Amino acid sequence: MKVLFVASEAYPFIKTGGLGDVAYALPKALRKLGIDARVIIPKYSSIALSFKNCMESVAAFSVQVGWRNQYCGLEYLTYDEVPYYFVDNEDYFKRPGTYGYYDDGERFSFFSKAILESIKYMEDFVPDIIHCNDWQCGIVPALLKENYSYDKLYSKIKSIFTIHNLQYQGIFPKEILGDIIDLDHKYFNDDALKFYDVVSYMKGGIVFSDAVTTVSDTYSKEIRTPFYGERLDGLLSSKADKLYGIVNGIDYELYNPKSDEKILYNYDATNIKGKVKNKLALQEKLGFPVDADVPMIGIVTRLVKQKGLDLIVDKLQELLSFPVQIVLLGNGDGYYEDIFQYYASIYPSRISTNIVFDEKLAQQIYASSDMFLMPSLFEPCGIGQLIALKYGSIPIVRETGGLKDTIIPYNKYTGKGNGFSFSNYSNKELLDTIIRALELYKDKASWDKLVQNAMSSNNSWENSAENYKDLYNNLIK
Repeated sequence: MKVLFVASEAYPFIKTGGLGDVAYALPKALRKLGIDARVIIPKYSSIALSFKNCMESVAAFSVQVGWRNQYCGLEYLTYDEVPYYFVDNEDYFKRPGTYGYYDDGERFSFFSKAILESIKYMEDFVPDIIHCNDWQCGIVPALLKENYSYDKLYSKIKSIFTIHNLQYQGIFPKEILGDIIDLDHKYFNDDALKFYDVVSYMKGGIVFSDAVTTVSDTYSKEIRTPFYGERLDGLLSSKADKLYGIVNGIDYELYNPKSDEKILYNYDATNIKGKVKNKLALQEKLGFPVDADVPMIGIVTRLVKQKGLDLIVDKLQELLSFPVQIVLLGNGDGYYEDIFQYYASIYPSRISTNIVFDEKLAQQIYASSDMFLMPSLFEPCGIGQLIALKYGSIPIVRETGGLKDTIIPYNKYTGKGNGFSFSNYSNKELLDTIIRALELYKDKASWDKLVQNAMSSNNSWENSAENYKDLYNNLIK
């Protein structure tokens, strides 16, 4: 079986969020199952020169974008035993960053067309499945059916569209349909790409793909309701027969405290003394009182409302009245940045605010913290809580999306569970849950058992890859 995994980013070449991790880890896991999985992404200017120097030219051809024929280069390299293709066009991709440009609709229309044209030049590789991810390649399934189904090379190719976050939909003026995408005006209707009075790339992926997946089972159900559905709940409910929830995993070769080179002291579930050493070192680094008995709460997140930061802000003053240390890492909304920086200036021995993206510090926080706070308003899957589990940092989460699917509430009577959770989006429930965790922390034996449970949780890509393999096989059959 051959699968072309299409994404707008992939670790280690370019990564802005969880999609980058998935685009690296899932194809890698699929290849271990005997699937010829390959990845195709744009060739951004910010990809490291060390990678660019290793790329081999495959082909150069033209891609029609409206009335223009645009140059497209196709390049190739193998990384970690996974083949990667790169779509090259300097007008579209030789820019800082990845998204947020005025012409993103045109850029990713070009990318989508280039993907389909590239198949003609991939030696000995015609995919059985094109696996598209998020709005940036949402029109691939529509283009495949409209412009390529007549071609024998493409006639048997099936498409899958994975929703990583329904909030980001790729919304553009309706004129883009004919001027840029080159699809007939008949596609501007409620059963195709029309979304109110604009065009939605996300909707295109949902409507025209042969199967739609989301990144957790709970999220696949939530998005069929008005609260989570981002005005697509009706459409998603009507497509329930082809909608699947498959929870993400993490790559334990990347995220493993036993071998992680970004942390100071390695450890595993059989010997967690190294975790305490990491905590003491981080306390000293951040200017906290160095004390192994003070519970440390880690927060590694984008500073946006989705992540439940309102709940934390509402109770932060009260939380800091407890003997705790809080380490926050992330950037985003200036409102949240200012609030957390203010509290760090008032309580420097209790809270450290780090407004930066720092992967090394993130790993050190996972390895050092006793608890990991993630009270999201919604969370399609979430990777932070999975990393925290592996590093023995006990997640405190709200029961939504992938958080509900991966965190089992601790039961003090049976000793089972791997974290703490609460159901309603309530600052009182958040604080009560943190207090429960702090109380258990005082019981050394029970806490150590909980840490063992967390680190023994299996959230690798193996199970998820098997589920995708089954879905691929069903589509082909």
